[in-house]
Amino acid sequence: MDKFIDERIRQAIEAGEFDNLSGKGKPIDLSAYFETPEDLRMAYSILKSNDFVPVEVELLKEIDGLTKQLEVSADDDQKTRLKREITGKKYVFKMMLEKQKRRS
Repeated sequence: MDKFIDERIRQAIEAGEFDNLSGKGKPIDLSAYFETPEDLRMAYSILKSNDFVPVEVELLKEIDGLTKQLEVSADDDQKTRLKREITGKKYVFKMMLEKQKRRS
């Protein structure tokens, strides 16, 4: 099995599959890994490697995007709609945080 794995890695190197990896040539920062509780490391690692983002983070990204739209908008109706949408999403986010606090 080890021979097979080594051969596949060698083939990938020769094919250049490792040439454009993010972070190439930079030191690996493992601080977040070791700061994560040991019993959660594997689960977080799997989620991160599969580009899974928690709902709360997605919601914050949406709020940020809407806020940026609001900053550049010249239409008053659109600004009103965006403000309402931002307020609603912030309310949902606060409710999620409150729910998390109650679970703890």
